[in-house]
Amino acid sequence: MSKTACQILIVDDEDDILTAGRLLLKQHFTSVITTSDPYQIPAILTEQPIDVVLLDMNYSAGATSSKEGFYWLKQVKQTNPNVTVILMTAYGDIELAVRALKEGASDFVLKPWKNDKLVAILKSACQQRQQGASPTIGQTNQGNTFHYGEFIGVSPAMQRVYQTIEKVGATDANVLILGENGTGKEVAARALHQRSHRAGNAFEKVDLGAVSETLFESELFGHAKGAFTDAKEERIGRMEAANGGTLFLDEIGNLSLALQAKLLTVLQSRQVVRLGTNKPRPIDIRLICATNMPLYDMVRQGTFRQDLLYRINTVEIKLPPLRERKEDVRLLANHFLKAYSQKYNRPDLGMNPQTMHRLTEYHWPGNVRELDHAMERAVILCDGNELHADDFYLAPNQSTANYREEAAPVPTEGDYTLEALEKMMVQKVLIKHAGNITHAAKELGITRTALYRRIEKHGL
Repeated sequence: MSKTACQILIVDDEDDILTAGRLLLKQHFTSVITTSDPYQIPAILTEQPIDVVLLDMNYSAGATSSKEGFYWLKQVKQTNPNVTVILMTAYGDIELAVRALKEGASDFVLKPWKNDKLVAILKSACQQRQQGASPTIGQTNQGNTFHYGEFIGVSPAMQRVYQTIEKVGATDANVLILGENGTGKEVAARALHQRSHRAGNAFEKVDLGAVSETLFESELFGHAKGAFTDAKEERIGRMEAANGGTLFLDEIGNLSLALQAKLLTVLQSRQVVRLGTNKPRPIDIRLICATNMPLYDMVRQGTFRQDLLYRINTVEIKLPPLRERKEDVRLLANHFLKAYSQKYNRPDLGMNPQTMHRLTEYHWPGNVRELDHAMERAVILCDGNELHADDFYLAPNQSTANYREEAAPVPTEGDYTLEALEKMMVQKVLIKHAGNITHAAKELGITRTALYRRIEKHGL
């Protein structure tokens, strides 16, 4: 087994912890140094090219406040700001973790650790250190944006999401992620996977909204050669491909009752049978599902199985829409502005306060995805070095999730241009499906992305 080129310093007052850490990590990394005396940290950092410090939070007998850990975190950062710090404690809680991340730590580990998870976290930290990347979790160098994985946000609503992911990530509990389109359901799923002991294995995503009923079993369970007309060779399904890792079923609310029954059978037995065979194959997966549909209402209406809902939502995570976390709009807008200014070679591009206020007050029916697209388009099309409100195509202040039950307007006499007819059809279908983007796009025969573009184009 090849070792990751990385020099790790473990600081803990318990010799057993140091010994266990050294024996584990020296199998995976080129150099592991240990010390039980935190006062040695500055000297070691000065003399050795340390990449990552695994730092205990408490050193005095009986201490549980973690004040010492925060003190030594500060000392490490003052001695070498580029060193990645991962904190560990037997008395951790989420509020403590969030504070530690804000103060410069890259990640947080509870003792006793799980070997696979600790190694995965350290390998990720070493890779980021070598690539000169910012930590996956923490503050940017400018100190003005809080990152949690690929999430950006400091709002209380997002802090609750981070806390739940941190608590649940290390477990194998099935998770149901609820949220409107564009809120980051896949981002949350990947964050859960990265914080699990399965992080080094596969993450398989299946968009159930794009899988037809006839291909469902083949796609998820696999098939044998000759199982149907086009089955020219044997193929494993997504569930087998995710074996040992995480299976992410997006848009699970789109499944018909018949397919829900088939999925439930597999989840209960933890076995799949490929089409065209009779041989059950055991699977070991962590299941994460997501939807923008009201599953509990669907259960009451008889369109979603209650037993399947109980099976997939051991833990539930609700992602807030962007309009409910307005304090994050500025952070996200600045993040996208910086990214697209670099991408399109416009380094001097900025945004005036009036524009930022307009973005903050806008309702963002497409959530973070809409803000992302709007910012990219504005960077491309704007004149000069300052973005103005009229560089953004922002719809009137109504949410696509709350279309009124009324007939779509008919073009006025003489206004039968293709553009007017397109607007009428898009609005009519959105009203029919109560703002459900997936269903509306399917009826119109276009992708969800294409539908978002038309919603923005026509100001719907």
